[in-house]
Amino acid sequence: MAKILAPTLEDFENLAAAAWETIPEPLQVVAKDVVVRVEDFPDEDVCDEMGLDSAFELLGLYQGVPIDERSVMDGAPGIDMVFLYRRPMLDYWCESGEDLTVLVRHVLIHEIGHHFGFSDDDMEALEDGLAED
Repeated sequence: MAKILAPTLEDFENLAAAAWETIPEPLQVVAKDVVVRVEDFPDEDVCDEMGLDSAFELLGLYQGVPIDERSVMDGAPGIDMVFLYRRPMLDYWCESGEDLTVLVRHVLIHEIGHHFGFSDDDMEALEDGLAED
C-alpha cells in the first residue's frame, strides 16, 4: 500500500500563492506589502495572548495595523503579516472533508481582510463574489 504524506509547508506556500492570485487585483495592489508566512503552529506567545487552549484552535492570523486604523501621526508601521498554520488546517481538513485548496484560500482571504479592517460579513461577501467568477 502506498504511503500518503501530509502536505508540507512548501505545499501550503504554493496553495497560498495560488489563492493570492484569486484575490481581486485592486486588493492585491493595496495588500502587496503584506508578508504571507506558513508555519506549523502559532507560537506560545500568540496562544497565550489569544487565550487559546490549544494551538490547533487557530488556522491563521493577521498581525499588523489594519489600514482603517492607521494615522499619519503614527510612527513607521511594522510589517503586516498573515500567518497560515499548517497543522491546525490539516486537522480541520481531515475532520471537515473540505477541499484543502478552498480552505487555504478561505483562511488567506479572511486574514487579508483583517488588513483592510473588513468585518466577517464583508469577507464573506468578498469570498462569495470570488466564487461566482
